[in-house]
Amino acid sequence: MPIALAPVDRILRKAGAERVSKDAALELRDIVENFAHRIATEAVRRSSESGRKTVFKEDV
Repeated sequence: MPIALAPVDRILRKAGAERVSKDAALELRDIVENFAHRIATEAVRRSSESGRKTVFKEDV
């Protein structure tokens, strides 16, 4: 499920950007999604190893 571009644009603007190109927002979105996917995969693995179906904060 892709992250919407508007929140990514806001992140870049909060970081100080006056203007944000669509390509920059798309690139940051791809990076953030990839990073989040890796973290989520590890969290699911940890919960599974603990014999749970539910992912808890500690797993993340």
